[in-house]
Amino acid sequence: MWLRQVALVAHERDPVVDQLEKVLGIETAYNDPEVGIFGLINAVMPVGGEFLEVVTPVKDDASALRYLHRRGGDAGYMLIFEVEDAKAHRTRVLGLGARQIAALDKRYVFTHFHPGDFGGVLTSIDSVTGVENWFDRDSDWPPAGPDWRNAKSTNAKGILGASVQTKAPAALAARWGELLGVKVEEGGLGPELRLVRGVVRFVEPVDEDGTGVVGLDIAMADPERALAEAAKLGLPISGNAVDICGVRFALHNA
Repeated sequence: MWLRQVALVAHERDPVVDQLEKVLGIETAYNDPEVGIFGLINAVMPVGGEFLEVVTPVKDDASALRYLHRRGGDAGYMLIFEVEDAKAHRTRVLGLGARQIAALDKRYVFTHFHPGDFGGVLTSIDSVTGVENWFDRDSDWPPAGPDWRNAKSTNAKGILGASVQTKAPAALAARWGELLGVKVEEGGLGPELRLVRGVVRFVEPVDEDGTGVVGLDIAMADPERALAEAAKLGLPISGNAVDICGVRFALHNA
């Protein structure tokens, strides 16, 4: 299992995209029209072989708008995991009591699971049919469009992990471990799931809401250059981390 894509939700897409592009040294590859069915517009940016997405609700009944209101502003929104066979995982996860809220069964296969079953995080398990080596960093990824490999990533080299806040880290880690079929291990910041590629950590709350994706670890060719760009933009910086869209981006040497 691979943490392939992370979505952030923002009241205004373009300013957040501009910050991510300048700080991380990445480019937008695709604006996916298919997210319109969820009342959204988006931008997808390659980060090495992984992807960052920014979504903005444009319809009053969009669930992402309710999420923005609940979290009190821009925030981490969704974790998307790639596997070899998403249909098999769907059957297993539904059998464990999780609820499906959206699904697709074409060349691109996905299941979106109810955030209430994942501690407040919208979660998806996806696969791409007919890919010779799905685990290749250059493998097809339809949410990023057909030409994503042409989008430059001059500094950021990959998404290493994500941090999920919760008032009960051990209990939520155990439930995620069951749902994703991954062993829970003890990390430096608390319980975590170490995937074949990527880590999901469970941490104590950092805000009043107490749920959601609150941190990302990014592999960088030059973290200092990224922090200098963040300073130019007036973004909050603490040590090796910068806050963008309600998420703390910890920048690590690649």
